Amino acid sequence: MEDQEMQLKVKRVSDKFTESMYVLANEPSIALYRLQEHVRRSLPELVQHKTDMQSWEEQSQGAIYTVEYACSAVKSMTNSSLYFKNIDGLLRQAISLKEQIGSSQGRSAVTDTPTHTSVTPP
Repeated sequence: MEDQEMQLKVKRVSDKFTESMYVLANEPSIALYRLQEHVRRSLPELVQHKTDMQSWEEQSQGAIYTVEYACSAVKSMTNSSLYFKNIDGLLRQAISLKEQIGSSQGRSAVTDTPTHTSVTPP
């Protein structure tokens, strides 16, 4: 009886060992198959995501360039405020001179006009 129990235990151990060896022997190929299957399914989606990201990057770079250009334009405008103040002063001076010229011409026109004297017909 003991001999039969021992044979049964040995058979179970050898079956388990054989099953383990079978799993170990086939595991890498199964893993590689699953990996290949996963790559085949997910690769087109990843390629699409990469293409979308590249497109968004190009759009972002364009927007960044536009914003940087606008910022530099605003900075140059703030730096040119001195020139605008100078132009404003010159315009005010020109308006003042025009008014002075206009008022002096008005006075000379009044002094150049003959006075009305009554002339009696002959």
